Amino acid sequence: MYDVSILLQALPYIRQFRDKLFVVKFGGELLQDPEHVDAIAGDLTLISMVGIRLVVVHGGGPQANVLSETLGFRPQLVHGRRITDEAALEVAKMVFAGKINTELLSALHKHGGRGVGLSGIDGGLVRAHKRPVTTIMDKGKPKEVDFGYVGDVDGVDPTLVLHLVAKGFIPVVSSLGADEQGTILNINADTIAAELAAAVAAEKLIIMTNVPGVYRDFADKQTLISSMRPAEVRRMVETGAAGDGMGPKLEACVRAVEHGVHEAHIIDGITRHSLLLEIFTNAGVGTMIVPERPIDK
Repeated sequence: MYDVSILLQALPYIRQFRDKLFVVKFGGELLQDPEHVDAIAGDLTLISMVGIRLVVVHGGGPQANVLSETLGFRPQLVHGRRITDEAALEVAKMVFAGKINTELLSALHKHGGRGVGLSGIDGGLVRAHKRPVTTIMDKGKPKEVDFGYVGDVDGVDPTLVLHLVAKGFIPVVSSLGADEQGTILNINADTIAAELAAAVAAEKLIIMTNVPGVYRDFADKQTLISSMRPAEVRRMVETGAAGDGMGPKLEACVRAVEHGVHEAHIIDGITRHSLLLEIFTNAGVGTMIVPERPIDK
């Protein structure tokens, strides 16, 4: 006897989310295994085929690290943020807009998904400026950091993305942008995903990562938090309890839900089909960030 209850759970969610727009972001740590890329692409295609509109945003940090070391230089990270000098920018262009984007499009094509590869430069999607020298706290002491060719987002023009989505395509956006002078910039993929989700008034922002979600105590796997509001998130980030890697993701989620996105999710992208479980089952997986006050739908 087959248990079809989990399939039946999906029906009300398909009805609820049909024609709604989701922004799904995942990092390069999920894209190192071709079989895993294939599984994610299959899930995305299924979601699209039941009538949910999708925009995908991806990073590629681990792949950029590998290529950097192959070329003879070591990547530099500060509090989870990549320092991008001229050599690192060349790597980012090759990896983000080249290798990873193309492989994702190919995987979507295999499953019948109509992916279109973009970067933040295409159609003026992301307006950005070069990050100035920034003072950060390092081991309790202020430290000035020049992030190089790293961009901060000034705004998003979703015209091209919305046009593609309306025609049934899945935009796949790599995390590059450019300033007004055409200087190419490396932009945090979580930030692009959050700003894009807000600009298109997305129903959901879903960030897939390599951990199950947010923990009150990362050493205790029983302390996974199922739901949070922005004030609680900010406390965790400010105290350092969220950790360097999770901080930018949580900040992106707060930014999204405070600018019109109904819900933001951080889920375990390592577990196969976690995206389907989060969207189409009652229990879901991971951590959901919701606005302080409900948004009228």
